[in-house]
Amino acid sequence: MSTEEKNQIPSSIKPSSIAMIRTLGGIAMISGFLVVLVYQITLPIITENRRIALENAVFKVIPDATSRVNFVLSPDTLIREDAITDDRDVQGEKIYAGYNKSGQLMGIALEAAAPGYQDVVRTLYGYSPKCMCIVGITVLQSTETPGLGDRIETDPEFLANFNALDARLNTDKTALIHSIETVRHGTKTAPWQIDAISGATVTSKAVGKGLNNSTQTLLPLLVKHLDVLSQSNQGGIK
Repeated sequence: MSTEEKNQIPSSIKPSSIAMIRTLGGIAMISGFLVVLVYQITLPIITENRRIALENAVFKVIPDATSRVNFVLSPDTLIREDAITDDRDVQGEKIYAGYNKSGQLMGIALEAAAPGYQDVVRTLYGYSPKCMCIVGITVLQSTETPGLGDRIETDPEFLANFNALDARLNTDKTALIHSIETVRHGTKTAPWQIDAISGATVTSKAVGKGLNNSTQTLLPLLVKHLDVLSQSNQGGIK
């Protein structure tokens, strides 16, 4: 077939622009539908796995805890999660009380979050009413730079900051006596300070800011219910 003959192919059998657009549009619609479908199917699984991971982390941040009870803490009330019915709308912060084998309250686990270098850094920390200090921490979510920012999860010296980080309240029980702060590596001089990781100061400060914001807000509410928390060890989850 000559070039002239090729150029004489009837226009009726040439693919039109409209047909191509329709085809591409259809493919895009089907692809979008499949993405949404997969998201809807996997979302409950992902959500449940996150819930399980978070609740299991309670035993990591509260030393000697062997069982836990989940609560919802609001400015006015503290309610056991298993006492909340479907027809009861309860707003508040979810917290986790940890108990030892004898049923004694060993601490309460709470969440904290603040912007880091890449994204929000979410942590779970354990608060001990006995020493009025933070006694453990674990990272729930972080996308910080590998080898630098992600060292907040593994660096022994950094994690040692949270063996007994001062979180005492003032006499009015309305705020911390000393705000939790992150200081440059090697310059820590007070028990409420966090010694930053060298080369990951931004991420270290995100941890400190999250802890300070959370403790300043939640601890004044929490201390009002310590008697209830101490007596709520029956039916704890192991």
